[in-house]
Amino acid sequence: MANDTRLLIVEDDPNLGEVLNEYLRLKGFTTVLCRNGEEGGNAFAGGTFDLIILDIMMPKKDGLTLAREIRNTSQIPIIFLTARNQREDVITGLAAGADDYMVKPFSMEELLLRIKAILRRSAPVREDIFTEIKIGELLFNPLTRTLSNGKEGWNLTSRESDLLCLMAKNMNRITSRKQALTEIWGDDSYFNARSMDVYINKLRKHLKADNNLQIITVHGEGFKLVNLS
Repeated sequence: MANDTRLLIVEDDPNLGEVLNEYLRLKGFTTVLCRNGEEGGNAFAGGTFDLIILDIMMPKKDGLTLAREIRNTSQIPIIFLTARNQREDVITGLAAGADDYMVKPFSMEELLLRIKAILRRSAPVREDIFTEIKIGELLFNPLTRTLSNGKEGWNLTSRESDLLCLMAKNMNRITSRKQALTEIWGDDSYFNARSMDVYINKLRKHLKADNNLQIITVHGEGFKLVNLS
């Protein structure tokens, strides 16, 4: 997986940046290291990458601002790094477009596992595996991770696409929180649960394109995608 995989690392701490850069290169990745958000934005605009490792607190342009700018044109996977672990920071980071979130200090081995897991989820899949799924008046394509109503289309992140695919399979039935967290995030930890809540809310906004579609929270159990028509 790693031999032809390009990672953009945007980290203003020179020591951590160098450690990340050297460790990931030793693991076979091609890396580009930037020292601030402005430099990172220029590198992203001028290059091709498979995943971004992005610090939140940086000079010139912070990671949240850069992530929002990137999300205007790309659904590239983003892992946020931060020294802060408050609930609001997790939610803000995920809402800005993060696919995952790591609090410093962290294990390099754990970061590597998360990178590999995200790259597996975001890798192209065989075209014969999925066809378009009709959800109410909307068409969902798991292959291209797009949702459309015939007039407008929306690009989904890998997390949004995985969640919608799981709920579509369980249409009008409860999808348990534990099942979704285990299948998509790998475990049902607190941070993963908060992450899932953010993506559920994002999907609710997309599904407003069809007034008959709703994601209903079933307290203590999970949630279900229902068609009221």
